[in-house]
Amino acid sequence: MKQRTIGDTQVGAIGLGGMPMSIEGRPDTDRSIRTIHAALDAGVTLIDTADAYHLHADEVGHNETLIAQALSGWGGDTSGVLVATKGGHLRPGDGSWTLDGSPAHLREAAEASLKRLGVEAIGLYQFHRPDPDVPYAESVGAIRDLLDEGKIRMAGISNANVEQIRQAQEILGGRLVSVQNQFSPAFRSSEEELRLCDELGIAFLPWSPLGGITRASELGERFGAFGRVAEAHGVSPQRVTLAWMLAKSPVVIPIPGASRPESITDSAQAPELVLDDAELRELDAAGS
Repeated sequence: MKQRTIGDTQVGAIGLGGMPMSIEGRPDTDRSIRTIHAALDAGVTLIDTADAYHLHADEVGHNETLIAQALSGWGGDTSGVLVATKGGHLRPGDGSWTLDGSPAHLREAAEASLKRLGVEAIGLYQFHRPDPDVPYAESVGAIRDLLDEGKIRMAGISNANVEQIRQAQEILGGRLVSVQNQFSPAFRSSEEELRLCDELGIAFLPWSPLGGITRASELGERFGAFGRVAEAHGVSPQRVTLAWMLAKSPVVIPIPGASRPESITDSAQAPELVLDDAELRELDAAGS
């Protein structure tokens, strides 16, 4: 797979989002592991997770544990795989999502993630979502401290606006390597953040890049241009969507969620799909 850069690390241009394998509607463990192995077989070397990707209150870190299990059982070399996890979001077990961006919680969460992933240092640790009850500088300061102590190798933020990106970059002393925001054909409000990341050379990781759409055909139906371009190339609208994102900037690394081997195998072929300028203009205009 073609490569892109996060900090000092080269990763495949398409990553894997682990969330669908651990929350509502999740598949059985066997299918999830086959999905992760299919991603690795296809050249995916970035896997994104979080301690909050679980269902029940007594299974915090379900997705991290699943990924660690899949990596240990894969037949290939996993030394080049970057596992990115997050802290600061919580799931009490009643279906809701809550926040705790306090430095004490982030330190505790990172220590627990370290153990579940079975690593000496987390490859990429991201502050999951701003907590309105905690000053942003304090939350990011906790990430900086983890970085300084060697608990994490690289630092990122998620669900951040332009001001927060600049603030985090300053607090981290220029060591912010990634921003993970929602971005898809249906959700484009992070265009400004994407442009700033491009300007600063910071990786931009679109989460839910397919807009939460579970079928590629549905994507083509809701956003007709993606379906038309897909038909012209003989590929899925899903693959066209990811290729469109990759064409926006060399800092973009989409992390489509997957719970089936076939889905991530298709997504992983997006870097090979070349769209011409007219097609990109048509896709940019679709749904805007």
